[in-house]
Amino acid sequence: MLDFKIGGLAARTPVSTQTPHDPNHPKIKRVEVYWHTVTYKTVAVYVILLAAIVFAAVYLINPNLYTKAYDKLNKSIGNGDPGAEPITETQAKFVNLDGKVQVKKVNSVQWVDADFRTSLDKGDQIQTSADGAARITFADGTTYTVKSGTFITVEENSMGREQPSSSAVRINTGQVDLKTPNFPSPDSKAAVSMEDTVAQFPSNSNAAVKSDPVNKENEIVVSSGSAEVQRGQEKVEIGAYQKASFATGGPITKSDVLAPPDLSSPRNFEPLIVENPKTAAIHFEWKSVPEAISYTLRISTTAMFTKTVGEPKTVSGTGADVSGLDGGDYFWNVTATNAKKETSEVSETFRFTLVAQGKTQEMALEITGTQIHGRVVEIIGHTEPGAALIVNGQPVPIIAADGTFRHFTEPLEPGQHTIVIIGENRRGGTAQQKVTIVVPK
Repeated sequence: MLDFKIGGLAARTPVSTQTPHDPNHPKIKRVEVYWHTVTYKTVAVYVILLAAIVFAAVYLINPNLYTKAYDKLNKSIGNGDPGAEPITETQAKFVNLDGKVQVKKVNSVQWVDADFRTSLDKGDQIQTSADGAARITFADGTTYTVKSGTFITVEENSMGREQPSSSAVRINTGQVDLKTPNFPSPDSKAAVSMEDTVAQFPSNSNAAVKSDPVNKENEIVVSSGSAEVQRGQEKVEIGAYQKASFATGGPITKSDVLAPPDLSSPRNFEPLIVENPKTAAIHFEWKSVPEAISYTLRISTTAMFTKTVGEPKTVSGTGADVSGLDGGDYFWNVTATNAKKETSEVSETFRFTLVAQGKTQEMALEITGTQIHGRVVEIIGHTEPGAALIVNGQPVPIIAADGTFRHFTEPLEPGQHTIVIIGENRRGGTAQQKVTIVVPK
């Protein structure tokens, strides 16, 4: 019996092998042959099912295999930019870039310009020019600000779900300022190394670390929190407004330093609406510091202070008036100096907007996308050029000339969060947007 298919319907026709009846011949048994037809659709279903079983088995054995394959495919069909790979939970990223900043990946011999898509891994090198600066956020929430003319190497960046986190950079030359978050684990540390010395910082610490191999001078200044400085068997603990300094081959010395002043006015993100910005006298004010005999005011058009407005202004009091500023966004900070000509670290930096008086109206503010990188949320949006933005209480330091911006939040706990974005434009108009996201466990 034969099976055949017509118009998608299967039929079966018997096939006989029996000869005509002949009494002189023995009876031959009839043989019937059967088979089943299988449609192309059925074959495809079985192939897909088999592939799914193989895929699941390989994934259970080596889940990183498909991640690497996807990254390679994504890179091959994209623009080929080695710094444009997706940022993972264990990678560091740039959150501020100013001037010329370059990166050399650990597996590369070529220096490339850094951008916000550039991810950083252990062994990568970062170099800032004389007019460049960068701020880097690590997976554990620690931020490292790479000052101008600095050359560093990423030494550590690990963050286990149930293990203490660890981040570290090595200064070959220059200065790095760091700020640590409130670490979930008391054993988590952030570190900066130079020559044969390592400085470790616990939660809620702010410090500036400098290394000058030419003059063989190194120092660590803590403005809040603490630090443990170790070289071989020598170990020194320093606290807020203290400094550990040493020359190459010399002992570590500990001393007190002058505290920076607290800023008062203009307030952070305050819009100053005046009739004529160029002729208006802008009043700057800060709180006094014990033992300080003078203060130096700096104003810049960039958050990293790579471009200052005029010369720094030194005064004996706790205030100063400055005129001749064009309308736009400005950043300012102050340092204190004592009778020994010792200078404090830079104060917190405030931002303000100087605008000509005009009609107040609502401002444009649009959130175009969000991305979750581990416990950090990236907010992408568009607003008016020159506007000031605050995301969950944090200022957005860089807004492009066309109004586009991107902001990385502090690490968030797993669960649902509502992120609030508040803006104010140069005319005094305001806007607010809210974004609800869920941080996975």
